[in-house]
Amino acid sequence: MLYIVIVIVVILIVLLCIGYNQLIRLKNMVKDQWSQIDVLLKRRCDLIPNLVETVKGYATHEKETLEAVINARNKSVTANSINDSTVANSELTNALNKLFALSEAYPDLKANTNFIDLQKNLKETEDKIAYARQFYNDTVLKYNNKVEMVPTNIVAVLFGFKKYDFFEISDEDRQVTKVKF
Repeated sequence: MLYIVIVIVVILIVLLCIGYNQLIRLKNMVKDQWSQIDVLLKRRCDLIPNLVETVKGYATHEKETLEAVINARNKSVTANSINDSTVANSELTNALNKLFALSEAYPDLKANTNFIDLQKNLKETEDKIAYARQFYNDTVLKYNNKVEMVPTNIVAVLFGFKKYDFFEISDEDRQVTKVKF
């Protein structure tokens, strides 16, 4: 009888360790994926001042749009949490969309090689950000499933593992950007 109890206790300890290690691995993957997004968002923010300077030369009377891009960029750089970053980058995306729409009204700007290169780099970065967000959300899904599903949910409760939020777009991002000339 004592052997059976010992075997059961050992099995429970092994299952506890396996569940704990799975949760730690997934939690670290979530953090890693957020770091990847953060790096790409930083790259986008680094490209924006050059883009704004290029546009300034052609669209001097579009000060409001340029200031909106700069303000949104600054909010993005200073965001301290995933939620703050999501909101700030949503604003930045809207401001950039308006800025690129302005280029249609300025043929010289649209033909400027510096502007074209910056626009291309930003588009590539945006594509990478979209992919990284998708991968982040997939990782969060796996982690949150482990936190909620038996038997690892028991380990999650015992050791205080909390669910992560998905990277979601705001209702504003779902609407088409309106630009007035």
